[in-house]
Parts: sequence; structure tokens; C-alpha cells
Amino acid sequence: MTHAVQLGDIIQLRKGKKATEVHDQRVNGAMPYIQIDEVRGAAPQKFAHDTKGVIVTPADLCIVWDGANAGTVGYGVDGLIGSTVARMRIKAPNEWDTEFVGRLLQSRFRQLNDEAQARGATIPHVDKSKLESIDLPRIGRSEQRRIASILARADGIRRKRERLIDEAQKFVRSAYLHTVGHLNPSHGDWEPFTIDALAEDRKGAIRSGPFGSALRHGEFVDQGIAVLGIDNAVQNMFAWAERRFITPSKYEELRRYKVFPGDVIITIMGTTGRSAVVPDDIPEAITTKHLATITCNKELIHPEVLSFAIHSDPLIIRQIKALNKGAIMDGLNLGIIRKLEINLPPMAEQLRFVRMLRKARAIEARSQTPEGSGEDLFRSLSQRAFRGEL
Repeated sequence: MTHAVQLGDIIQLRKGKKATEVHDQRVNGAMPYIQIDEVRGAAPQKFAHDTKGVIVTPADLCIVWDGANAGTVGYGVDGLIGSTVARMRIKAPNEWDTEFVGRLLQSRFRQLNDEAQARGATIPHVDKSKLESIDLPRIGRSEQRRIASILARADGIRRKRERLIDEAQKFVRSAYLHTVGHLNPSHGDWEPFTIDALAEDRKGAIRSGPFGSALRHGEFVDQGIAVLGIDNAVQNMFAWAERRFITPSKYEELRRYKVFPGDVIITIMGTTGRSAVVPDDIPEAITTKHLATITCNKELIHPEVLSFAIHSDPLIIRQIKALNKGAIMDGLNLGIIRKLEINLPPMAEQLRFVRMLRKARAIEARSQTPEGSGEDLFRSLSQRAFRGEL
């Protein structure tokens, strides 16, 4: 039987911090700023200075500590880590291979993320004790490298699926810009509307969830009326993740926060600026305080067009940055959302974009089946590796 060692015995854990200076380009010796997307493998988009910052090297492991993506593990990055990321530095690099440890931890993402969500905090965060108690097989470094190579090949199948999704998303962004965005030659002729003017003409058409003591975490129950949160919109399309419910009697107190089919929900806390459209088959539901909700005037704007504009239109993002005095998404609130302006395209152009969006999402959905994703193969091999059976 293979001996095991706990992760906490082989790594030193250190949480990152918000950098004192952040730039859009590498200037004056600034280092890559490692945040959630960079941990997931994206090229650095920001660069930072901070003499007291936490530096990671390619030999270190990084883990997303807070938010809907808590538990995401990456390695091979170099720079300063932000406050949502923690560094795991291997104490004895001559005994442990970074890729081997990293790939095994990547296979535990769902477990780590579920544990983070279950902690009951406003913003999910990794359970440090459970992370450090994960058992790793005690095997030689050369054997670790062999297993890492096997897992890398299995992961390659997954990455092909991710590249397909990435290409579909690039297509959608281009389709948006050329049909309903500023690259359409007629864009300048379209009348500008504020989001406030695009909402239904009634009180509460733009609203956020219950604040303060109106809805406490301890009031969630195992079944009842659904409660939507950040995790339902963080992928920029509606998805069921953690299920939260309140009792019918509590719902009667909070009925004014009800969401309707076709509503646009926007994350305004934690991971801000993500948005999604509530599906037609939504059960009775309200939102948490982490979401803003817009009930659109559908005669003026299709909800999918408004949702995509909020999370991806460069002109909208520029407005948010200006209204936040430089910060891209910090402090997103109802006042800012109401003021955002969109040059309103004709409905025919809106519907043309929505058709392309739905085709791209159908491709993504097919690639995420067990047959198309390679997820089952990677999970099976990872489980065998944890048991020392590869």
C-alpha cells in the first residue's frame, strides 16, 4: 500500500494582497499581476508594483482563495498575486514535483469549491484546514513525473474542448461588435438609451436583493423558494450551481425581490460585472444582495443583448471605469447601472446577434458532455494517481 502525506506537511501557504499600483501595461519594471484568470492559465492582463507584495515563481502553486472560483489551482506562473489568490510553495522541491502536485489538486477542484461554498460566509473562501489535510501519495520524484505526464495527456483532451469553447466565445464577441456593437457601420445613427430607460416603466424594474438582516445565511433551507446568487451569473450565462432556498413564509416577506423569466441579473459584489439572463423555466425565485436585477422593456431591447453589453461591450466597460474613477468593476451599484448608455440597435440586428449567440452556446453545451469534454478520463486517472495506482 502506498504511504500518504498531507498537503499541509509539504507546502507553505501564503495569502496574496491587493497591489498598491496596477497598470494596463508592463511599465517601469512592473510584474505580471496574477489574479483568477491568470491562475486558470490566461496571459497576464495587468501588471503591478508592490514592495510588500507576495511573489510567485513557476515552481510555486497558486490557488484561488475567494469567490465563486475558490479552489481553482494553477502553476507555472510568475508575478505578484492579488488578494483573491494564495501561494503554495513546496518546502522540499527536490522531493516533490510541482506539476504532479498541481494536477492532483486540480482534480479536487469540485471538492475544494463545494467546501468553500459550504462555509456560510458572504464570499466563499477555501477551507484552509481541509485543503492542508488532502492526502498525497508518497512516491519518488521520477514516478511523480511519469504520472504527471499521463495526467497531462488526459488534460490535453480537456484543453481541446476549452479551445473549442474559446473560439466559440471569440466568435460571439466579434458577432456582437459587428451586429449590435460599435463596429456596425450604422452604430453612430442609433439613438442612445440609458439602461434606466431600457427597463420596464414600473417601480422596481431595476433592483438589488435584500440587504442587511432581511435575509441571513442561517435562513436558507434544503428546499422551498430558490435564491439566486453570484454563482448563477458568474459564467456570463445562467447556470445552476449551489442551490439555496427559503421557506414560502420568508418568500412572502421578500416577494418584491422576485426574478422573472428574461430578467438580466448582474453581479455587484465579489466577482462584479458578470451578467446572465434568467431562463424561461425559472422556478419561483428571488436574488441575494450580491445581484442587481433588470426587468427589460422587451419591445426595446432583447435581454441577451443587454446582458452581453454589460459584461463584454468595451464602450460599456469604459463607462463603468469612468464612473468608478478608474477602477474597472469595483463598486458596481444600481446608480452606475442606471446611467450606462447603449446606442440602441434595431430589433432585427438584435435578433440576428441572439441567433448567433445561441448557436455558439449549443456548441459549448455539446463539448461539455462527458463524451466531449474528456472530464471522466481525467477524473478517473487522477483518482488512481491519488491512490498510487498509476
